[in-house]
Amino acid sequence: MRTKSGGRHLLLLFKKEVSLSYNRKKMLFWLLALLILCGFLWNYKRQLKIANITDKYIFITGCDTGFGNLAARTFDKKGFHVIAACLTESGSTALKAETSERLHTVLLDVTDPENVKRAAQWVKNQVGEKGLWGLINNAGILGVLAPNDWLTVEDYREPVEVNLFGLISVTLNMLPLVKKARGRIINVSSIGGRLAFGGGGYSPSKYAVEGFNDSLRRDMKAFGVHVACIEPGLFKTNLSDPEKAAEKKLAIWKHLSPDIKQQYGESYIKKSLEKLKGTASFVNVDLSLVVECMDHALTSLFPKTRYAAGKDAKTFWIPLSHMPAVLQDFLLLKQKVELANPKAV
Repeated sequence: MRTKSGGRHLLLLFKKEVSLSYNRKKMLFWLLALLILCGFLWNYKRQLKIANITDKYIFITGCDTGFGNLAARTFDKKGFHVIAACLTESGSTALKAETSERLHTVLLDVTDPENVKRAAQWVKNQVGEKGLWGLINNAGILGVLAPNDWLTVEDYREPVEVNLFGLISVTLNMLPLVKKARGRIINVSSIGGRLAFGGGGYSPSKYAVEGFNDSLRRDMKAFGVHVACIEPGLFKTNLSDPEKAAEKKLAIWKHLSPDIKQQYGESYIKKSLEKLKGTASFVNVDLSLVVECMDHALTSLFPKTRYAAGKDAKTFWIPLSHMPAVLQDFLLLKQKVELANPKAV
């Protein structure tokens, strides 16, 4: 009897274990199905687009070359009414030659408040009651990339004036038109706004752009205006030309005090210039990666708040920006040239 009872007990335990195993597999199956469904819906949601593009106006700064120039040509082809701000007459003329009659250009120096006000009034007259669907703040400069102890406050001023105050000035003047259309604002920042990869005014200006972008996004939510930030990695544009950056760095070096030159050493400047020129082989060459981010931010029914553009941004710079400072310093300092005599102070 005991043997039969024990056998029945073992059989019941076995059936119970089989049942639990089946239930676990069933649960895993439904969990996997749910994840696949969520992924499908997320992807579908991202593909939903706004209607009536041909009725909408967008204003883009920095359209002489680079991202802004490609964006102006791309959105003109899509049917938007593009108003492209160029710094130079030659840039404006060249852009007009490559685009349709819908596209208008305006000469704009974002650091000139009166120029910005006149441009905003002109845009207001163009868009009328429709307002401005999109504002793309793209204009920017690199300035000098050099160790901070080589520089004066004037070396920081120009990038901050263009990249930060210029962007804020354009935004504040165009804001009533964007609010009228319940449109979109897209601020082009940089991975330099997440990690300071060199001394000078560029990274401080981009860090500040990130802060302005975040506060503006929250302020505009009640008005139905979506604010997005694009963080490109290193791209081959006039802004990031390594030859020009090397020339500026060498010009700064030539005017340094003997003390600082002794601390860094002649070999430092030679090796650092070689490293700077060598970055040309690592930069992204496809500018459309950034314009695709602009396009999604402008036309998606569900735009993102942040976009990373470029393989280096997605796989290195942005992930590294979330790491502990000790790891950031270790990896970035490995790329720097060793000083000749840092104790000679």
